[in-house]
Amino acid sequence: MDADSFRVRGLGSEEMEPYQLTATQVLEKFKDGSLTIEQYARSLLARIEKRDDAVKAWAYLNPEYVIQQAKELDAVPLEKRGPLHGVAVAVKDIMYTKDMPTEHNSPIYKGDEPKVDASAIMTLRHAGALILGKTTTTEFASTTAGPKTSNPHDATRTPGGSSSGSAAAVADFQAPIGLGTQTGGSTIRPGSFNGIYAFKPTWNAISREGLKVYSLILDTIGFFARSAEDLQLLSDIFLLEDDVPPPTNFSVKGAKFAVLKTMVWPSAGPGTIAALEAGARILKEHGAHVEEIELPPSFDKMPEWRHIVMQTEARPSFLAEYRVAKDKLAPFLVDHVENGQKISRAAQLEALDGIARLRPEIDEIAGRYDAILTPSVVDEAPVGLDFTGDAVFNAIWTALHTPVVNIPGFKGENGMPIGLSLVAPRYHDRRLLVVSEAVGNIFKSEGGWKKQIHD
Repeated sequence: MDADSFRVRGLGSEEMEPYQLTATQVLEKFKDGSLTIEQYARSLLARIEKRDDAVKAWAYLNPEYVIQQAKELDAVPLEKRGPLHGVAVAVKDIMYTKDMPTEHNSPIYKGDEPKVDASAIMTLRHAGALILGKTTTTEFASTTAGPKTSNPHDATRTPGGSSSGSAAAVADFQAPIGLGTQTGGSTIRPGSFNGIYAFKPTWNAISREGLKVYSLILDTIGFFARSAEDLQLLSDIFLLEDDVPPPTNFSVKGAKFAVLKTMVWPSAGPGTIAALEAGARILKEHGAHVEEIELPPSFDKMPEWRHIVMQTEARPSFLAEYRVAKDKLAPFLVDHVENGQKISRAAQLEALDGIARLRPEIDEIAGRYDAILTPSVVDEAPVGLDFTGDAVFNAIWTALHTPVVNIPGFKGENGMPIGLSLVAPRYHDRRLLVVSEAVGNIFKSEGGWKKQIHD
């Protein structure tokens, strides 16, 4: 069957192409027999073929292998299928995949093919996922110098980074789910720039075994999706659990939200300023209690401390590449290894210990509310592909290890998407996702960001 001609019913009465379905929606189609995994895969591949010249989200994609996987997954009896059976996943190209190259966007690893899957990929395969391909990233996911990928909403603008391809692929309906990582803002920022949901869980809640590490203290695997339900589905698969189960009937009406601009608020552009004001107003209009707060002075050094941690943790991370292929390593990574900024061990310890002391403090502050509402980005995606945007509004949360969800819903002065972040205490991931779904539905119903991707 021609993938372009095959249509299915959406959640309502409208007809949809299979590639347009979220993970939650497509699983229902597989279960009721109205769609095969091969039909679904062919629809995605047709979408990719149509849009790849504009978006360029893929570092590696083998259509023949995708169809082979789909046929094998179709042959599995329904009673033996996993919770993600047949759902396509786009994988950031710093994660090992035993059947695809893992090149880290580095000439050092050109053509390198590991013989083992990263832990996250093993978990997804066991759940039945269709590993679609490897998506673009900045070099070693460690720079704001962009890869070839464009923002699906405007090809002259960046999709953000370093998880550039995963975010762009999900936003452009080339995959329902994308894997990313975040050391500064590499999941939340691309989520905002592309107008989709993005989730950075509590640090180390998901194993990082089998991916190239930049900073052990900062690196966190995250997800991209076009619905909050899909983020909850992934959280089930990765066994993210709170001590107290999240509510099943959460309502924004009567809930408590804090609005927090943080110490880096002077960096905010007009789009983010307007979005935060609108987000707070919408929550109030729907019956929430909204209170603007400030962080105590003890948090003032967070940006500096986080920078020191990132710089010093990169020194051992890239020592091997420095030893064997210094001439092929980006100059700023060479600078990390050589400690070009002359950061002392005393400064490193002050930063590590200072941030550690603040983590229970932010847990206590965030625990007073159902969520903290805070900026995801400086503004809408900047023009050009050479710079993936500033992570200043994300970096402190990464260092504090808190879960964060980007909620799409707003537009900047040029009509590009801008999201807002919801933050919760550590290991309150599932409650945060329940709150995010309710808030996301309200932002959507208010007619905020409307997708304008060209068909």
